[in-house]
Amino acid sequence: MVVIFQENRTPDNLFQGLCSAPFGSAASCSTSPTDSQYNIQTKNWLNRHSATGVTQPSTVALANKYDLSHAHGAFVAQCDKDAITGACKMDGSGDVYCTGTCPSQPQFRYVDNSRGVVTPYLQLAMRYGWANYMFQTNQGPSFPAHQFIFGGTSAPSAADDAAGIYASENMSSGSVAGCTATTGTTVQLIDPTGETKGNAVYPCFEHSTMADLLSGGVTWRYYTPSEGSIWTAPGAINHICQSTGPGGKCAGTDFSANVDLKPADVLSDIATCKLRSISWVIPSGANSDHADSNDGGGPSWVASIVNAIGNNTGCDGKGYWQNTAIVITWDDWGGWYDHERPTTLGQPYGDYQYGFRVPLIFVSAYTAAGYINNNRHDFGSILRFLEHNFGIAQGALNFADNRAVNDMTGFYDFTQAPRTYQTIAAPKNANFFLHDKRKATDPDDDGDDK
Repeated sequence: MVVIFQENRTPDNLFQGLCSAPFGSAASCSTSPTDSQYNIQTKNWLNRHSATGVTQPSTVALANKYDLSHAHGAFVAQCDKDAITGACKMDGSGDVYCTGTCPSQPQFRYVDNSRGVVTPYLQLAMRYGWANYMFQTNQGPSFPAHQFIFGGTSAPSAADDAAGIYASENMSSGSVAGCTATTGTTVQLIDPTGETKGNAVYPCFEHSTMADLLSGGVTWRYYTPSEGSIWTAPGAINHICQSTGPGGKCAGTDFSANVDLKPADVLSDIATCKLRSISWVIPSGANSDHADSNDGGGPSWVASIVNAIGNNTGCDGKGYWQNTAIVITWDDWGGWYDHERPTTLGQPYGDYQYGFRVPLIFVSAYTAAGYINNNRHDFGSILRFLEHNFGIAQGALNFADNRAVNDMTGFYDFTQAPRTYQTIAAPKNANFFLHDKRKATDPDDDGDDK
């Protein structure tokens, strides 16, 4: 299993190309989709500040020069909760603030694919599996999102998770996070009453993670650009990091054996038959898709990993393609518009779960071409699939994996013969990323996501 975690996009923002030639037509997309339609809205985006109540979206480059807030407060604004029903009206995107060189109505934009920059993503979605209803588990930015994808919770402890208390934001200052953060660094907490000023803790947590459930030779690796960043989830888990102290290093044997601080090493490990049983892959800033940080390399980066696995014939007897599933998803919505309302869990979880939709593509030799899944998923669904795949009781962490209602087995059909892999065309290939001399920056250079 390979989990590729990109940055800060919604289906409406990044995958409009599924609704137009040469990949599809307007009929390919619907806000009430059938099993053969993508749930993408191409017009009439809700905007409570518009005289008509709607705004017609316009294009923006993938490597755009502004960033939108994706803090928990931005979720609250964009959701615009109905006071009676408690459901999101989804008309508050215009209240999400923008930094950088901001055009008019910066939230109501979708990625321009006139030059094919996101074509590798569109090819992957159409050749394999797409989730119409994939939601980030948390209602906020990257630090809690990465905690959920690795450990099923952003709570400081199992007791906090049970009480509905979660880390809800990024660090109080900069991107240095986890058990090596400097003294005085804190992360905001949210409880069932909401975020309360001053309710913050040092960002070093102690609870079980997906890695702790593995046994019987099941191995893992977490590829990430730096040790103490908000995107390096294992670094915030005390028993994995075993920090030398605030401002220090992670000295734990589990951390040093399984956390790789060069993302492109995933390509080397595939080529040399060293791919672990489970791999989490975090991109560098240039390849992250994060607004105002990326250079457009994300689609090629993802395609290079998929191609390396798909074209591998020398590992595990028949090659990696026939025994590897690849999940590609994005850590949060990035402040971009999306029309689909998230559901919320009952108390104590409903004040922070679930967040907005993010894209998800499922790639394997056993996934039918053009398969569209209309079940509701979140990061916990990925963990449930990992548990199912490796013979672990589903929900064993008793966090988001237990609360998720689906496990993604619908994307994987062992009754069909394994499909022959076809290379995904992309401007940059594995050779480029393996020999890229640029320093691998964090997925978001500013690190605050506020």
